Amino acid sequence: MRHRATGLALLLAAALAATAVPAATAGSGRADGTDHAADDPFTADRTNWFRQDRFGMFIHFGAYSNLEGEYKRPDGSTCRNAEWIKRECDIPMDEYEKQAQNFNPADFDAKAIVKAAKDAGMRYIVITSKHHEGYAMWPTKVNDWNLRDHSSFDKNRDILAELKKASDDAGIKLGFYYSIWDWHDKDFPDPATFPKYEKRMYAQLKELVDTYDPALLWFDGEWDTDKPHNPWTARDGERLESYLRGLDPDLVINNRVGKRRVVDGDYGTPEQEIPGAPVDGQLWESCMTLNDHWGYARHDQNWKSAQTLTRNLLATTSRSGNYLLNVGPDARGRVPQPSVDRLRQMGDWLRTAGQGEAVFGARYGGLVEEPAWGHVSRKGDKLYAAVTQWPATGGSLHLKVRTDFEVKSARVLGSDQKVTVTRSGDGYDIKPSGAATNDTATVVELRVDPGPTSRPGRGKGLKQEIFDNENLEGAPRITRTDATLNHSWKYTGSPAASIPADRFSIRWTGSVEPRRSETYTLTTVSDDMARVWIDGKLVIDSWTPHEPRLDKAEVRLTAGRRHSIKVEYAERTGEAHLKLLWSSPGQEQQVIPRSQLYTR
Repeated sequence: MRHRATGLALLLAAALAATAVPAATAGSGRADGTDHAADDPFTADRTNWFRQDRFGMFIHFGAYSNLEGEYKRPDGSTCRNAEWIKRECDIPMDEYEKQAQNFNPADFDAKAIVKAAKDAGMRYIVITSKHHEGYAMWPTKVNDWNLRDHSSFDKNRDILAELKKASDDAGIKLGFYYSIWDWHDKDFPDPATFPKYEKRMYAQLKELVDTYDPALLWFDGEWDTDKPHNPWTARDGERLESYLRGLDPDLVINNRVGKRRVVDGDYGTPEQEIPGAPVDGQLWESCMTLNDHWGYARHDQNWKSAQTLTRNLLATTSRSGNYLLNVGPDARGRVPQPSVDRLRQMGDWLRTAGQGEAVFGARYGGLVEEPAWGHVSRKGDKLYAAVTQWPATGGSLHLKVRTDFEVKSARVLGSDQKVTVTRSGDGYDIKPSGAATNDTATVVELRVDPGPTSRPGRGKGLKQEIFDNENLEGAPRITRTDATLNHSWKYTGSPAASIPADRFSIRWTGSVEPRRSETYTLTTVSDDMARVWIDGKLVIDSWTPHEPRLDKAEVRLTAGRRHSIKVEYAERTGEAHLKLLWSSPGQEQQVIPRSQLYTR
């Protein structure tokens, strides 16, 4: 690690003193009743913008951008890569540092980048503040391996501050990518010295939060790997996530803050893929490239079409996901024109005839199965069928229903053609009278009546009995009412100060009252063991010790009826998690709310 002169050393010492890494409570000791579950991300006000906005811009930009995807080896051969070029092309560190000294993104134009995002319909931006190369894209006080102190860039400019102002002015939220894995910091790979690196990482993250007030932090580099060795553990992730929520309770944080599991962070991060169905147990966002690289590579001209990209956005929305689409500025800080063109074309589609209603604020169609001819999303009492395979003249589109509901009306956005809807077999046939409005997707808006929903309940939660052993034996140590089964005790927490962090068990009893009469999917997120009974029937039996995992069961529940429920949980050693969610064709996935749970 290279440091500046004494002045910087003093600043670093002060930063680290103010940013000490919280010590972990020994797993075998007494706990303080800590629960790391901040809220239910599926319903929290904190995450509402993330669930509504759906479409964001990813920006990969760093010292690697200066090479623009090509490295000339000493033997005259050329090695090609982008953001991984240092590692994949085996560039010696001194040589890599030398090229970074010439990095001068003088043409970086925050207003132009934000305009490109706005024109695309994007509602948030995430930029790499530090990628795996360890190079900070802001004037950090922690080291001199950053854009201000180790480049030819204007020392008075701060591209993150510029992007923050432009984003705020445009009403777009800004977030930061930050790599845990660090190829440059010499303390990182050795577990003996890793705590020194960790303190510097905490100091940098505090700088980012305090200086730029990001809405989101997007971590990466959490996996087990080498070149260099990565010592990051789930315990490290627990401490970091807890620390960040102490800095800003409103932060939205991805699951790579830990080990990319359903129990880490607020949302999952499938990369370069779109799940085929809604993701169980966690919000999610698919990140993808416009071509074949994240960082700029001048040789890569394999651009995806605007049609493909728009259909990807529709697919993610129809499964309640977000779409984070990447651009990679070149060495001068300019976003390639093919990227700008495709983003503008996506925005044109979203703005035409109100077709953006199928994306912004929309979610999983739920009431119907996903059709082969397109994607269906839902917003309130409307279904938006984005048709990518328009029927031949006189033909129809079939929707298979998942529950009983009535279609009240139908129309093609941007067209006055007549649309006929008739019940047919296991669903509805939709027959438009005219042609498709465009080649990307034509949206049919269906106004629906999903059927009766009872009034919200008046429950206060379930009866909770806590045992200071893992076998639910003897008299409970604590008996109380638990508002919701939404717990993430992790390594260091437990249900109460008098209960150890390891070897405890809990029983919840009472009743659950749905607001709709449907077949529900009950989902447990648990570690170590869990089981669930509904009306005396064991429906989830996950009573073999396991790592964090999901278990599901389908049960028929009747609106207004209180169905008896019993949930048992046991923690042996290590992490402790227990969440109970429900979903149905008419009910979005969420932790079962307090209002629908009763102690008897």
